[in-house]
Amino acid sequence: MLEVSTRDADCFEKLRAFSAPAALSGNIAQTVAEIIADVQARGDEAVLYYTAKFDHAKLLQKQIRVPQETIDAAFDSIEPEKLEAMKASAASISDFHKRTLPKNWKKRNPHGAVVGELFFPIHRVGLYIPGGQVPLSSTVLMTALPAKLAGVPELVLCTPPRRDGTVAPEILAAAKLCGITEIYCVGGVQAIAAMAYGTSTIPAVDKIAGPGNAFVVEAKRQLFGKVGIDLLPGPSEVMVIADGKANPEWVAADIITQAEHGSGKEKVYLLALDKRTARAVDIAIESLLTRYEKGPRLREIMEAGFCKIFADNLDDAVAVANFIAPEHLEIQTGVKRQKELASRITTAGAMLVGHYSPAALGDFAAGPSHTLPTSRTGRFFSGLQVPDFMRRTSYVQYDEASLKKAEPVVAAFSKMEQLQVHGHSVAIRFE
Repeated sequence: MLEVSTRDADCFEKLRAFSAPAALSGNIAQTVAEIIADVQARGDEAVLYYTAKFDHAKLLQKQIRVPQETIDAAFDSIEPEKLEAMKASAASISDFHKRTLPKNWKKRNPHGAVVGELFFPIHRVGLYIPGGQVPLSSTVLMTALPAKLAGVPELVLCTPPRRDGTVAPEILAAAKLCGITEIYCVGGVQAIAAMAYGTSTIPAVDKIAGPGNAFVVEAKRQLFGKVGIDLLPGPSEVMVIADGKANPEWVAADIITQAEHGSGKEKVYLLALDKRTARAVDIAIESLLTRYEKGPRLREIMEAGFCKIFADNLDDAVAVANFIAPEHLEIQTGVKRQKELASRITTAGAMLVGHYSPAALGDFAAGPSHTLPTSRTGRFFSGLQVPDFMRRTSYVQYDEASLKKAEPVVAAFSKMEQLQVHGHSVAIRFE
């Protein structure tokens, strides 16, 4: 656990080191590079090798893709309450993301020409759904539904198999609910590499989206440019800003919630505006850890990934929050402070304001995608949204009159930049 104060001269240096992603370590980067190269060279053979090595599932080539009858059977067998929860979540997600659909537009520019933007769905997208400790059916919904709203015609899902070579029925049911029929029992770096380069069984995709562990994030980083990448969402994070108006037990529960993802690399932050609040939250954390079945494991994760920060004032709190750019930011303060903090913190992946807005809502039910930037990448990335599954083409259409108005500008730049043919390509039309 790290404990710092904004009064410390090295406060931000300590925070930078604490928040650094594990994928920056050399051994992870080298391992990832070796797996990618092997999958590129050996295709399905390498995929099956690493699936057996890391997921302990020995599959045949014909078992890489999940048969449609297996998907249908999983959907038909899922418990009604689980299916209803998925449908309710899907409704919120769809309602939210419909509002983010970009629209084509055209207008006249100062020359009188027609200019605009056209948006098209990416043709083939691969979704990565972590297996890990639990079947993340919610992540299927959070990634697939925005892609469906974008109109992506070919949507592929890769997820690690269980030891018996099967995929959790919850993941399959969620995939069918989203209309996905192409599902592969492949996880980890080998899944990212297979989607990027293609194999005999898994045709290459144009873009990859979805969260993953440190190895998956590093694979996406290394393959960026070979294939489109959404963002770099790694192990989960939360920062709770709290003052004396917060309920310590609520704050403690929300902090422990993100540790529960269970990779061991989670980062959780308490940004306390007074030390009394921090002490109360500490006591509540200790009490709650004794109540959970996973208490011992959660304690280990908390000891490694918990950072407690003391801020003397709101200016310091804003500076720290904008520096960390947390995946989830909860603001559990008095109402006046809530408004000010929410208006000044600009780098959070998701902002959850008020005492009744726990991050678990964002994970499952509220609507925005929970595929969010981590490890300070919120400074330049945003959470997953419909435009991430589309590409923009600019549109330009001049006629003779509008080209004549633009000719002096083109001629001037052509001369300034010593690009004679550029200028002549316009002038020739009036010779």
